[in-house]
Amino acid sequence: MEQPKKKPMKETLTIKTSHVFPPDANHLGTLFGGKLMAYIDDVASIAAIKLARNPVVTASTDSVDFIKPIKIGDSVTLEAIVTWTGHSSMEVFVKVIAEQLLTGKKSVAALSFLTFVALGADGKPTAIPDVYPETDEEKWLHQTASRRAAHRKSRKQESKDLVAFFSHNFI
Repeated sequence: MEQPKKKPMKETLTIKTSHVFPPDANHLGTLFGGKLMAYIDDVASIAAIKLARNPVVTASTDSVDFIKPIKIGDSVTLEAIVTWTGHSSMEVFVKVIAEQLLTGKKSVAALSFLTFVALGADGKPTAIPDVYPETDEEKWLHQTASRRAAHRKSRKQESKDLVAFFSHNFI
């Protein structure tokens, strides 16, 4: 079955909520950053697969900006959506919301952008549908994606330069 050429961004929306328990937290009683990063990658990969309807791999994580600590007893909700597509790659935005369950107070705790690549049956990058925005938030994310893509490309070149340097200079 052939995939549609375009899909609305909302078809990729993926939401995950977890309760923060003591084993999930550090000595300060806040959610481990690594645990949150695993949640982010998980929910973002599901959003990416919803678009591609193929396996995907994480190509990069642009950033994870920890804005507010998430405490033991809070819930953490992650909302992921594909914001932009290339031929086989896609950008996924993840918004992390902390909720104090006893008061109902919610706040944005973290934001992240990731890039995924869809893989075909042969394990090589495969074409994916484009996404299109409908809401104001989606339009903003979609319109600003090219700026993030340019930054991502520059950062990738810097990483390649570092790899070349460190391939010859071991500590």
